[in-house]
Amino acid sequence: MANIKSSIKRIRTTERQTTENKSRKSAMKTACRKANAAIVAKDEKAEELFKEATIALDQAANRNIIHKNAAARKKSQLAKAFNSMA
Repeated sequence: MANIKSSIKRIRTTERQTTENKSRKSAMKTACRKANAAIVAKDEKAEELFKEATIALDQAANRNIIHKNAAARKKSQLAKAFNSMA
């Protein structure tokens, strides 16, 4: 356990940020999974879910939850699957 006051505060903020980032990352993954499932099933909601997944990936990249290149790669994969569906 840290003895310095600022270190104790940093531990608390890091724990708070970690839980927020985990929930955001989980929401992003869920959006991607839903979009993928809709694309595979050729569902009518595929376009809407694709847009939501793209937004979730962009937000995760902007908040440094995932790397911007990883977000671009995942968006590209989703777009490729979505375009092949139509």
